[in-house]
Amino acid sequence: MSKQEMIKGEELVKVAVAALEDVKAQDVLVIDVRDKQSITDYMIIATGTSNRQISAMLDKVRQMVKEKGVRPLGEEGKGDSDWVLLDLDDVIVHMMTASARQFYDLERLWKGAEQSRAADGKHHSPEHTHEHFAKLNKDQE
Repeated sequence: MSKQEMIKGEELVKVAVAALEDVKAQDVLVIDVRDKQSITDYMIIATGTSNRQISAMLDKVRQMVKEKGVRPLGEEGKGDSDWVLLDLDDVIVHMMTASARQFYDLERLWKGAEQSRAADGKHHSPEHTHEHFAKLNKDQE
């Protein structure tokens, strides 16, 4: 491999996504988190159908980014884990089983819970009072 400048940011995202797609990862999602925190620029979340596939996803991403001169900073959850994380500095790749992805719900966390709640504010209006609030109000009368 020739000496080349290490890829970063969006280029690194493209390589990681291509690697995930190459091993048939499901529901690959890229989230730009530059405005939300300073740890990384992008989060990639991908679902694997089994621990074996998640291991293959990790191996493929690691291999393809190394070919581009990127050395991962760290890995978490190898082996039979339902959630494996690969830290590429500018990009953090989360590879999870469907049940782990649903349980941890990183999409909601990183896309902004306030925005998703505010998108359908009707349930917070007086004419759409939650049942438990109505019961509380009735109990206090």
